[in-house]
Amino acid sequence: MAFDGIAAAAAVSELNDRLLMGSISKVAQPEKDELLLTVKNNRQQLRLTISANASTPMICLREENAVSPVTAPNFCMALRKHIGGGRIKRIFQPSSAFRTDGTALHEGLERIIVFVIEHLDEMGDLSEKYLICELMGKHSNIILTKQDLTIIDSIKHVSHMTSSVREVLPGRTYFIPDAAGKANPMELYKEESAFAGLMLGPGQENDGGTGGISIYKHLYMSVTGISPSVSGEILYRAGVDPDLPHGQLSEDELHRMYTAFSGIISDVAAEHFVPNIIYDGERLSEFSAIRLSSLEGGSLHAEEYESISEVIQLYYSRKDRQNRIRAKSEDIRRVLKTLTERASRKLELLEKQLKDTDKRDRFRIYGELINTYGYELEGGESELLCSNYYDEGREIRIPLDPMLSAQDNAKRYFERYQKLKRTREAVTEQIDECRQTLWHLDSVSASLVLCETEADLNELRREMADAGYIRGQRSTDKNGRPVSGAKGSRKDDKKSKPLHFVSSDGIDIYVGRNNYQNEELDFKLADNNDWWFHAKNIPGSHVIAKTGNRELPDQTCLEAASLAAWYSKAGGAFGGSERITSGGENPGKIEVDYVRKKELKRVPGAAPGFVIYHTNYSILVEPKESI
Repeated sequence: MAFDGIAAAAAVSELNDRLLMGSISKVAQPEKDELLLTVKNNRQQLRLTISANASTPMICLREENAVSPVTAPNFCMALRKHIGGGRIKRIFQPSSAFRTDGTALHEGLERIIVFVIEHLDEMGDLSEKYLICELMGKHSNIILTKQDLTIIDSIKHVSHMTSSVREVLPGRTYFIPDAAGKANPMELYKEESAFAGLMLGPGQENDGGTGGISIYKHLYMSVTGISPSVSGEILYRAGVDPDLPHGQLSEDELHRMYTAFSGIISDVAAEHFVPNIIYDGERLSEFSAIRLSSLEGGSLHAEEYESISEVIQLYYSRKDRQNRIRAKSEDIRRVLKTLTERASRKLELLEKQLKDTDKRDRFRIYGELINTYGYELEGGESELLCSNYYDEGREIRIPLDPMLSAQDNAKRYFERYQKLKRTREAVTEQIDECRQTLWHLDSVSASLVLCETEADLNELRREMADAGYIRGQRSTDKNGRPVSGAKGSRKDDKKSKPLHFVSSDGIDIYVGRNNYQNEELDFKLADNNDWWFHAKNIPGSHVIAKTGNRELPDQTCLEAASLAAWYSKAGGAFGGSERITSGGENPGKIEVDYVRKKELKRVPGAAPGFVIYHTNYSILVEPKESI
């Protein structure tokens, strides 16, 4: 879900408890759209992360530090100058109205958090600055202003060419964009008649009050800070059908809605929050600062945490990491897409060319029949009518060149036969190579999804350079031997590591992130009696269960196979784009092959991580991300 107004209110409550009157000792900007403030307060050193990333806007306290660039960006330098060493006097959420003295007329649930920071100016006098964090999706920004709301600088500059509503540039006056008639829930919950009037009247959808839009959509589009998830929770608690047209609500339904709405907003006003994450099985599904009973049940369950920062950090860290790695791997994606399209077109042409060689045997038969019955020809004929002893003696008409003798006509057909035969052999070989290339590209695409760090990306780039897909320093020669001095062979290079799990039986299970790791797991880490798992006929990770000389326990077998299914291109790690099931009997299950490592053989001349085996077991399993 999005970082909504209620989550922002929970963050403000926590930050006021822990940061108020603290001094800003360090300002860093680890990413172009992210700040890291180190605050000293009550003999503690706290790290505050503020992200204006369009996909993951958020604010929270975190434990770990972040690596900053060697040269600080301009916005970071401006913050160090104006608020470095400053003291945090107040943290609040404004409403859409903002006084020029920097105080809110009525605090609301806007996704905006304002830090009032007291600082010594150039003359040594106390002054106040405002660090305004707008956490609103693609419109997210972090803005530093003077006390009169004159903008000093912002992490994103917005000119009139980008937005016709508001410019965010140094020297401009800051204001909150018009909420387009949305109501402030901190005022709305106090009066039932105002709530009822808003729910029955036209809202953002401008339907004239005809009641055409659902009450579910009307609620979150008419009230500031209410997300779709919270809108669904209000209707769930009120027992109102979310698909009911909003203009057709009964008095009883309106009253139940108001009771549920006011109960939630009253808790927000009293700072009674329940930070929690909704899990779908083992996967993160939603997070909230209130209990979302509407999203619990079946495979969905909620886990509560002590602070909203812990929830936000856990929920967003993976999503943010994936988004940033995706941005940094965009060049690889473009290359893979281009190469895959090119190889697919080539394969299509080759298969068409192969089909054209199917008539080669007909030319051989023509030549042999002409040699057999050509003595009957007198010369100058355009065809030969004879009995085809390859087809139970049926008559056949063979086209002839009247300018050639029977012997020359036969010779020409044999030459055409030999040409098509050579073409078929060459095209068949090219088709095999093209299919191997497509499979390799597919496996690299699958590995790209598992990249979580810069080291993972670098290893993938080395693999692509070794395969000749991109320019770069090769780490191996054409025979797969390490190249001396290659970037990938230096000992001080950070190395990507395979995923590691421990089964219920205490057995170590390793999952390769890419083909190089698959190769290393198969032929370096694994012993002959260890077990190897892989989704059947689907690109994906190799999984090794380190059983040694022990028998493979049933539970470990099931868990390792589930991991192999999950980390295949048909599993959840890649969105299940190639999900293969066993039909209606076992929907959602994936077939996984498993063998002892000693049964694996390298494919000569193939890319790293490509193996063959002739004796194996198979099992149908549900894909699982962890064990």
